[in-house]
Amino acid sequence: MVSIKYFRLSRIKPSAAISKNREESMNKLGIVGAGAMGSDVGQLASESGFNVMIQDISKNALEQARNTISERLNKYLGEGRIDKVRSEEILSNISFETDMKKLSLSDIVLECVTEDKVEKMKVFSELDRICRGGIVLMSNTSSISITALGSATRRPESVIGIQFLIPARIMKVVEMIPGLLTTRETVETAKDFVKKMGKDFVISKDCPGFIVNRLLCLMINEAIFLVQEGAAAPEAIDKIMRDGLNIPMGPLAIADLIGLDNVLAVIEEMYTGYSDPKYRPCPLLKQYVSGGYLGKKSGRGFYIY
Repeated sequence: MVSIKYFRLSRIKPSAAISKNREESMNKLGIVGAGAMGSDVGQLASESGFNVMIQDISKNALEQARNTISERLNKYLGEGRIDKVRSEEILSNISFETDMKKLSLSDIVLECVTEDKVEKMKVFSELDRICRGGIVLMSNTSSISITALGSATRRPESVIGIQFLIPARIMKVVEMIPGLLTTRETVETAKDFVKKMGKDFVISKDCPGFIVNRLLCLMINEAIFLVQEGAAAPEAIDKIMRDGLNIPMGPLAIADLIGLDNVLAVIEEMYTGYSDPKYRPCPLLKQYVSGGYLGKKSGRGFYIY
């Protein structure tokens, strides 16, 4: 009964002054995972006024993230989108660390590791041990239960899903997923974070695949079935979807961009979570992933890069 009363009270909308103070005090962002998403969000956050720390156990991943951000900024510089002072400022506001303990200095933390439930729960358990009380812990998961990730901590009320869409710097909206125990205060803090990053948001219930991937990955999976059955070539499938429906990319090109291993992980999570055969992953997708055809990041997926 006490928890029910607390939940109801916590849903009271905060004043604009409280929201402004919270946003102004949110200066240090910690990111766990230096992959494509971690580096993309890290750059965006630095551009948005955060001091960013990207943490990864792999020095090579951190070096690659630094190089990716630097190369992108040089491209912006060459195009006249920013000047040299701004480019140096953005890069200087990002630090790259292998020691997770240094994330204890963060005001808010975003987990961006591989789409693996066990690995993510390990990260959240460690963040719970390292980070001070009151810090919101966010996950960039595409499909894994936020309630489950929160259960790896002693503060499930402070855990929330914030799914940036690829590419994070460009896409205007994010998906926000409160867990079963996530409080209204945590949701409001996440909203302020998203606002400071210059993004809009939609809120989804904590269900496998949430909104975007429940729709997108089914489309991708069906497109792969078409390839497997010889109904059409990848180029034809993408062309009719892209030009016929006026979407920026076809489903197979999107799959290559996301990473076929990530697509498979999301579909398998939905297949397990819903126990519904419509989420059965296409055997060709599983074969490609087993063979190392992961998409753009490996140089080969449904297309050659």
